[in-house]
Amino acid sequence: MAEAGICTPGRTTAPGCAALTRELGGEPAGTAARMTSWLLIEQPGSWASDALEDVVAEVLPAARLEAARDAGLRPLLIRKPGRHALVPGAPRAVYVASGRPGHRWLERLDVADLEELAHLDLEAVAAGRRGHGEPVAGPLFLVCTHGSKDMCCAVFGRPVVTGLAQNHPGQVWEVSHVGGDRWAGNLLTVPDGYLHGSLAVTEAELVAKEALGGNVRLEHLRGRTSAPSPWSQFAEIEIRGRTGLRGVDAVLAVDEEAGADHRKVLVNAGGRRYEVVVRRTPGTASGPSRCSERVVLSGFQAESVREVHPAHHGVF
Repeated sequence: MAEAGICTPGRTTAPGCAALTRELGGEPAGTAARMTSWLLIEQPGSWASDALEDVVAEVLPAARLEAARDAGLRPLLIRKPGRHALVPGAPRAVYVASGRPGHRWLERLDVADLEELAHLDLEAVAAGRRGHGEPVAGPLFLVCTHGSKDMCCAVFGRPVVTGLAQNHPGQVWEVSHVGGDRWAGNLLTVPDGYLHGSLAVTEAELVAKEALGGNVRLEHLRGRTSAPSPWSQFAEIEIRGRTGLRGVDAVLAVDEEAGADHRKVLVNAGGRRYEVVVRRTPGTASGPSRCSERVVLSGFQAESVREVHPAHHGVF
């Protein structure tokens, strides 16, 4: 599940990591980076590989930002789809959001200068407390196109963001690196906090359609970013697949117990509770890519699933 490295231009003898992952039949379940809240900063123009770090270093104290990150806050850059230049002095959109189950919210601030962010209560955002800007109904659809981080994000992300923007104007943004280059195109829904990967344009539209209805599309789902671990992400996806439940908060991991080579995850789903024994699978497929010396795919499998509350009904 380790991320692939940066694509190196000029090396054309091997496919990109995302193309190779698709060829090898990679399964994205359980690969979403952990994020429970967001600070989304509009930054038009081109992005260098370290653009996010440069922007936040100018306006946010490092200690405060690090504490907020430790609490689950994820700062990201966003920009409108298409070509546009950074205009000095032009107002910029800033979104703050919380993806905590049952307490999701999204707010927008328009700032004339990013230095205004120094007054933003990052600790409150990370803790899920509202009141920083104008409430926005959402959701926002954020597609990673950060090509200077990894070429695959641009190759697979740009068609996705262009297609979505045609049908959902004002709700679609390009976003900086969200993790997991090999799963490009990546689509993060905020504030729902679900990350999908390996998407084509038509598949991304289906994800957006479900999200607008308050649901989660199971196919290509990497996981709920506010879940406590990759094992919990995978267990939730497993239960969604077995029960057919699609609501944003219909399936939630509530506890996790680590074993020698597995984890037991308790999942609440539709008024019932299930125990999912999750085991990591060794890398069984690999190949060279131009993004890293070699992509090795691993994943998870459900060793057993049983209902444990309100009564024991045995294994599925």
